[in-house]
Amino acid sequence: MDNNGHKTKRVNDVFNQVYNKYDLMNDIMSLGVHRIWKNNFVTWLNPQPHTKLIDVASGTGDITRYIYQNKFSNVEISCVEPNKKMYQMGKINLADMKNVNWYLNYAEKLPFKTEEFDYYTISFGLRNTTNIHQSLKEAHRVLKKGGRFMCLEFSKVENEIFKSLYNSYSKIIPKIGKIVTGNEKPYDYLIKSINDFYTQNKLKDILKEVGFHSVEYRNLSNGIATIHSCWKI
Repeated sequence: MDNNGHKTKRVNDVFNQVYNKYDLMNDIMSLGVHRIWKNNFVTWLNPQPHTKLIDVASGTGDITRYIYQNKFSNVEISCVEPNKKMYQMGKINLADMKNVNWYLNYAEKLPFKTEEFDYYTISFGLRNTTNIHQSLKEAHRVLKKGGRFMCLEFSKVENEIFKSLYNSYSKIIPKIGKIVTGNEKPYDYLIKSINDFYTQNKLKDILKEVGFHSVEYRNLSNGIATIHSCWKI
């Protein structure tokens, strides 16, 4: 099995173990702040009526839920999730919502036509894709000209004092995971994936390389998380 295959299997194994406590652990790990981040993300996205949006690595469907809570219920949303257990939970969570369709697929090869969507969103999923560059190329492919890409992802804390506090807190997250879920290994992986992910400016450069324009980002909570926004022209 090559490195990509190893990562695919490992990520799948991680989410098979955490899917039923995923939302609870998000609340615990971020002290509830992830809800503010996601609300900021959807507010900045501001999808227009009667448009088509693809949400990749949809997980339990929280971004789609935030879109609906922000009165954007007339947007047609395609939720794409590669892990079967997360996919099934997401479908259950959003069963009451109209204009939402679910697809069990990887970000690297999407089952959609070229230039089909007005918006592409991915929230805390990009770092877990097997091939980040290929996933971003697919994002560019399925967006219409004039379409918008937005990514919410863990990033790099820029303030040195805050970084020290954050790093200390990160080290205890696997212990918290063991108490809540009975298993700390998935959270060891998740912390490692955050530490190994790109800086804000590196991801900005990659988005430009893929072909996106007007790339910008906003740090949240001193850079613990970052929203990247860009356009296909």
